[in-house]
Amino acid sequence: MDALRLMTQAPLRTVRPMMLRNVYANPDKELARLCNQGYLVQLARGTYLVKPDTVPTTQAWAPPLEVAAMAYATAAYHPDTPVLYGISAARHWHAIPRAIGVAIVAVPRPHRPVVLHTGGRVEFTVRSVSLLDSQPVDTVVGLMRVTTPEQTLVDLVAWPQLGGMPEQAIQAATQIIPQVDAGQLEQLLERQPATVTRRVHAVLKEP
Repeated sequence: MDALRLMTQAPLRTVRPMMLRNVYANPDKELARLCNQGYLVQLARGTYLVKPDTVPTTQAWAPPLEVAAMAYATAAYHPDTPVLYGISAARHWHAIPRAIGVAIVAVPRPHRPVVLHTGGRVEFTVRSVSLLDSQPVDTVVGLMRVTTPEQTLVDLVAWPQLGGMPEQAIQAATQIIPQVDAGQLEQLLERQPATVTRRVHAVLKEP
C-alpha cells in the first residue's frame, strides 16, 4: 500500500490516473480496484479521493459537496489555484444554512460543469483568482481556499445569478454581514466598479 500512502499526500487527497503513471502500469485499473476495496471515493470519471484515515474501508462515505468540488478542481488545476466562491463560500461561512445542490469554484480558465458521483454539480466561473481575497481553511481531506467573508459579500452582490439561486445569494449577502470587517470591505470596494460598490452599500443599509 505504499502507493496508497503516496496518494494521501496529494492535495486534498485527490488523484487522477495521469498522476500515477510512474507508479502503476495501468493506473485506471488500479484506482478502480482501490475504489472497489473501499480505500477511495470516485468523485467523477477519472478523479478519485482517498478516504480520511478515520473512515473504515467498509464504511460508506462521501465528502461534503463543497469539499468534493474543490477536490475535483484541485486535481484539474494547480493546487493553489481554485477558490471556493459565491454561494458556496457563503455556505462555508454559514450564511446559507441548508445544503444546496450546486458548488461554485473560481478558476482562471473555462471548465465545463461537472456532475459529481458523490452528489451535486460543480460550476466553474472564470476569475483572476490571484486577485480574490481568500484564505486557507482546513477540511477533512486537507486545506482548500475560500473567499473571505468580505470578498464573498461582494461576489454575492455582483454575481447573484451564479449557481441559479439569485434570491438565495442576496439573502446570503445580508446574512454574512455580521462576519464582515468594515475596514477590509472598504479596501476591497476600492478595487470594484462603482455599480458594485453601490449595490454592496445598499445591502449593508438593509435591516
